[in-house]
Amino acid sequence: MPSTLRMKRINDRMKEILSTALLAKIEDPRLAGVVVTDVKVDRELDFANIYVSAIEGQERSKDVLDALQHAKGFLRFEISQEVDLRVTPRLRFFWDPTPEKAARIDSLLNEWQKEEHPTLDHEIEDDLDEAIEEIDSYDDEDDE
Repeated sequence: MPSTLRMKRINDRMKEILSTALLAKIEDPRLAGVVVTDVKVDRELDFANIYVSAIEGQERSKDVLDALQHAKGFLRFEISQEVDLRVTPRLRFFWDPTPEKAARIDSLLNEWQKEEHPTLDHEIEDDLDEAIEEIDSYDDEDDE
């Protein structure tokens, strides 16, 4: 079994190869805008779980996963040419909803900040001004 460091290198290298192949070598329009978010190869190097996402989000997941299944042989060949392994792992593709969830959380936080705390910045400025005045008054007392 490979060490943890070697597994990380294999995962990172496979992610790089797959990202490059999707970007430059595959002309399937169903795979436009698809991003490889993570690759996890099991310890025995039998399977590689590949997590993908697309700009459009969950509504394209079925088409994207079908297209990746169709291109699986080509992608495995690309990996075998670039990564020095005795046997190239079999590829399994999964949809990764993390980018969509992160974007949703970010938009909710931005909305909350704009709606709930529009005066927060002014309050902080006032507190900061008061604190500066207190420091200045202590400095003036020290000078006397």
